[in-house]
Amino acid sequence: MSESTQGVRLRRGSEALRTGIELLSSMRFAIALLTVICIASVIGTVLKQHEPAANYVNQFGPFWAELFLTLRLNTIYSAWWFLLILAFLVLSTSLCIARNTPKILADLKTYKENIRVQSLRAFHHRAEADLPETPEAAAQRIGQQLARKGWKVRLQQRAPVGPTGEGAAGAGWMVAAKAGAANKIGYIAAHSAIVLICLGGLFDGDLIVRAQMLLGGKTPYRGGGLISEVPAEHRLSASNPTFRGNLLVAEGTQSDTAILSQSDGVLLQELPFAIELKKFIVEHYSTGMPKLFASEIVIHDKATGAQVPARVEVNHPASYRGIEIYQSSFDDGGSRLKLHAYPMGANVAPFDLEGVVGGSARLDRVAAHGAGNAALQTLTVEFTALRTINVENFGNPGGSGADARKVDLRASIEERLGAANKAGKPKELRNVGPSVGYKLRDAAGQAIEFHNYMLPVDLGDGVPVFLLGVRTRTDEPMRYLRIPADEQGRMDGFMRLRAALADPEARAQAVQRYVAKALEAARPELAQQLTQSAARALALFAGDDGQASAHGAPQGTARGGLQAVSDFIEANVPEAERGKAAEVLVRILNGSLFELLQLTRERAGLAPLAADEHARAFMTQAVLALSDAQNYPAPFALELTDFTQVQASVFQVARAPGKNVVYLGCALLILGVFAMLYVHERRVWVWLAPHGDANGPAPGQEAARTHATMALSSNRRTMDGDREFAQLAEQLIGARPQEGKA
Repeated sequence: MSESTQGVRLRRGSEALRTGIELLSSMRFAIALLTVICIASVIGTVLKQHEPAANYVNQFGPFWAELFLTLRLNTIYSAWWFLLILAFLVLSTSLCIARNTPKILADLKTYKENIRVQSLRAFHHRAEADLPETPEAAAQRIGQQLARKGWKVRLQQRAPVGPTGEGAAGAGWMVAAKAGAANKIGYIAAHSAIVLICLGGLFDGDLIVRAQMLLGGKTPYRGGGLISEVPAEHRLSASNPTFRGNLLVAEGTQSDTAILSQSDGVLLQELPFAIELKKFIVEHYSTGMPKLFASEIVIHDKATGAQVPARVEVNHPASYRGIEIYQSSFDDGGSRLKLHAYPMGANVAPFDLEGVVGGSARLDRVAAHGAGNAALQTLTVEFTALRTINVENFGNPGGSGADARKVDLRASIEERLGAANKAGKPKELRNVGPSVGYKLRDAAGQAIEFHNYMLPVDLGDGVPVFLLGVRTRTDEPMRYLRIPADEQGRMDGFMRLRAALADPEARAQAVQRYVAKALEAARPELAQQLTQSAARALALFAGDDGQASAHGAPQGTARGGLQAVSDFIEANVPEAERGKAAEVLVRILNGSLFELLQLTRERAGLAPLAADEHARAFMTQAVLALSDAQNYPAPFALELTDFTQVQASVFQVARAPGKNVVYLGCALLILGVFAMLYVHERRVWVWLAPHGDANGPAPGQEAARTHATMALSSNRRTMDGDREFAQLAEQLIGARPQEGKA
């Protein structure tokens, strides 16, 4: 946009109209529009587009979420103000082209051979010399030399007009040449590219869909249910000239309706064909990162009945009847799950459960997990996800165990800043097996999200643990309950221990066994005191100490676990003696729990657990898990026992006729910018007059020698231009350049 807008002017109409046209076609107006578009594009890149309104409320709060929705920043590329700015940019650039193209085309045809001789001496690049030849012969020679170098040349012979002297046009030859005219063509190409790219983007954007919604009575669909039951006013016809939507197809099924996300719902786009997914292929690197996504599909043409097999990969789409089919992502296509429910509260019996990912199951009369565990309620289990591969990074002991495929830009930058010893931390990527995600929703509609791993994970603590993740809000990370696995690799041993902990009779029997082993037969006087202490410790830990308030334990601070034991010590033991009392009480608690574990194994018909290092590691993790399980917000925990995976592909289907216009615009933009930056427009003039008078020969004199005056003009002064003029001056007239004033 370095050219002036002083081209063709509007000479009719009012002054206000002419001023408006001048403003619209000016460079400053176009630059202002481009600046606003760039800022809006940055916002659209940073802020996720077409997200549900609840996501913006959770992330930014209600005030900013409402402001974003009002300004349409969540759908910025289809906002009315963004489209209006694009329309004005197209209008401004088109007017600029219309005004300047006639001037540029006319300038390309002119050689400016009528320039005055005195003007040549005012150029920055100028040179003069005497030539041992006639002006005509010099003009022919210089013209041929310039033509061989790629210059376009025009020769003009001037005859003397009037008497010779100052101000008179003398006789001689003017050699006018020009090169680099593509610089001006680059201006037209670059500006035309902006118009083409904007028009292509507008046509392939939401403009056509918005027009159908405004003029055709189409409205977004906000409900749920089957796609076949959606009314016609929410559907777009297969002849829609442009659209871009998503299509989910499970293995062994077909789909012919794409979903176009809108800020206030969805629109359904009918396709002229159906896509059947035969097989979804995913390959991984040894690190767990995806290496290949591919889908083997069959396209069923509705009009002809033809079946066309195709393969769709990332960056390798399939095309049929002007519609591109891209591999966007993948999802679960309804995998079948088998789960076992372990009770986490009272009045709950173990049970088996089957479901399908994306489906739900209703559970009636389940004990609510709360104070007293007495309330019964109806829960709905919503199966949300099945992940067969979970690659975690175990190389950083202080890490969060996040998915290794997640890109943490901030952490990556911080690792490479500062001291060199921060970089290059070893990574230990390990596949920890399948996991299942589900939600428990109560009758009031409140849901808690869970994420449980199928196999025990060795975290380096000496005993593998089952990870049971839970979170009550979608914007917070998962918190994991670590349940130790028994010698059979299951959580049955822990669950038996937890059930026995809630049984007063089992606790009493375990206390008797612990006291019998801890005391010698010769000291019966300590048996009653140790029995009371062990029984109180187990009751506190189990959350079943009915006399807690009598001993000063705060009400409602903890239902059990280590926190209840800590509260009891703080309320009943002087501060100076709390450390020793805690050590003794924890030793009694651990011993009693170990005897309780042995009792559960005896009842299950299993051999007693040897008191070795493995048993101590198991008990350490079990005590922590029993304490944390007091806060588990569900009456049961689901363990994935078996599954049948069904894959699904998410395709992006697009009919984008404007892309060819955009491709043409991009090509023109590249050529135009290249021409404006790297092609320099130059003009050379050489005035050849008989020697003795630069304005012409004196009357009656015969020209035997020629005086040459040479000048060069360029649209950009560069060192290459200086070098080129020096070479031309040496080759054409044998002179060295002179420094000009301008």
